[in-house]
Amino acid sequence: QLQASGGGLVQAGDSLRLSCGYSEPAFSSYTMGWHRKAPGKEREFVAAISWSGGATNYADSVKGRFTISRDNARNTVYLQMNNLVPEDTAVYYCAAERSRSLHPQADYDYWGQGTQVTVSS
Repeated sequence: QLQASGGGLVQAGDSLRLSCGYSEPAFSSYTMGWHRKAPGKEREFVAAISWSGGATNYADSVKGRFTISRDNARNTVYLQMNNLVPEDTAVYYCAAERSRSLHPQADYDYWGQGTQVTVSS
């Protein structure tokens, strides 16, 4: 139902755009979020976007560098990542949340497979 793509190996300072396509039409009315899990660390919230795209929320560690957006006509959510640093290395997951919360601790209902992002120094 959720398929993330766009990860890869880049150098510090580079950019990547992740995409998350979803097949469930109902997700167009859900909050969508990106989370990440680095080796040896807990999974953490990265960004969330409201169903309309009119509201967003970001983790402090990515504010000003990452931008979440969505295109409901294309059933796709994006994460534009600029000025990447090695600490951004992780598997990135997209998820859907039916209660429409943008809170970082919101319980997401659906999760996709992750896409690996590796940033070399």
